[in-house]
Amino acid sequence: MASSVKVTLRKKPNKEGKYPIAVRITKDRRTSYLYTGQFIDLKHWDDNERIVRKNHPNAARLNNLLLAKLSEANKILLELQTLKEDISSKQIKKEITAPLHKTTFKEVSGNYLQEIKANGKLARYASDKVRVDHLARFADNSSLTFKEIDEAFLRRFMSYLKVSKKLSQRSIVNNLVVIRTLYNRAIKQGMVERKHYPFGSDKIRIKFPETEKVGLTIREIQDIEGLDNLNKQESHARNVWLFSFYLAGMRVSDVLQIRWSDMYDDRLHYRMNKNDKLLSLKIPEKLWPILEHYVLDKLSDTDFIFPEMKKANSERIQDVFAKTKTATKKFNKYLAEVAQNAGIDKKLTMHIARHSFGNIAGDKIPIQMLQKLYRHSSVTTTINYQANFMHRETDDALDKVINF
Repeated sequence: MASSVKVTLRKKPNKEGKYPIAVRITKDRRTSYLYTGQFIDLKHWDDNERIVRKNHPNAARLNNLLLAKLSEANKILLELQTLKEDISSKQIKKEITAPLHKTTFKEVSGNYLQEIKANGKLARYASDKVRVDHLARFADNSSLTFKEIDEAFLRRFMSYLKVSKKLSQRSIVNNLVVIRTLYNRAIKQGMVERKHYPFGSDKIRIKFPETEKVGLTIREIQDIEGLDNLNKQESHARNVWLFSFYLAGMRVSDVLQIRWSDMYDDRLHYRMNKNDKLLSLKIPEKLWPILEHYVLDKLSDTDFIFPEMKKANSERIQDVFAKTKTATKKFNKYLAEVAQNAGIDKKLTMHIARHSFGNIAGDKIPIQMLQKLYRHSSVTTTINYQANFMHRETDDALDKVINF
């Protein structure tokens, strides 16, 4: 539909009896007005030419201002019509008064963080907020736009993270991933043109460095199972760790929220916190002695198995997240003592339970079955994860060469 941008004099005088000059934006017979902040008498306005008459003392200055406003409005209208077919006069006005291309990184990142927080993804919120803050401190510019975040800027930022913040290569990449996410969002919303995109094979490449995932061996886990000289805190930490390991490396955030009512028909039924998937797993024989240890503290069928969440307000995800974080820190502290008692040199943490399951599984279990046990959405994720623990083929190849 037709659209137009024209300068006009609004016929609504102010207290001094002067009339406001405005840019009239018309789209699909709907009109919006963008006021210039200038007021004149009716006698000084040429309605045919849509300019200030020469008999006004500041005619030249005002007409130059109106020409600039009109030119800017027409330029923005053309750009918007190129990007979007369906746009209203109000949207055109909004873009003129607050151009999208001037939207700052601070505004977009703030909206992004609030969005993931509102969706209950508190772990991601906490980690991504740190990464957003890193860029904010580096740029030291609250008005930083996406166009300014170019290849040169990002290379300086990467150097800053490495030298000043002492971050690992993996952490630096994680920072870049957040920036890329926000940049793609800005492009999609028309805040910056794709030609300014600083990521790609010929620009800033995001490549995750290979990391070594260390898991315990069967012997080391047997040593942990057989310990009988642990104090109450160490024993509890071991129980939670083994609970996780016996259930294919269940995440600690899920372990702590398991209720007695989640177990029936000799199976555990629960919904994952990370991706909201429903899972059903057989309760291994080794798990029953651990459950018996906590059944005396059971208050009801809906009670949590482990005590860490008993005082949490399950309706407040912030409280659940905070108590999970505190509990994990406590578990890792006592697991270090458990490892020392068992004579294990590897760093024993809650997350190592997942790596340990993968290490022992190796290539003994089909990938599709491991995908189910790990609760991965994509089999590719399982393949990449399990590749850290599958060594038989390379070991056999090495033996064939050197065993002569």
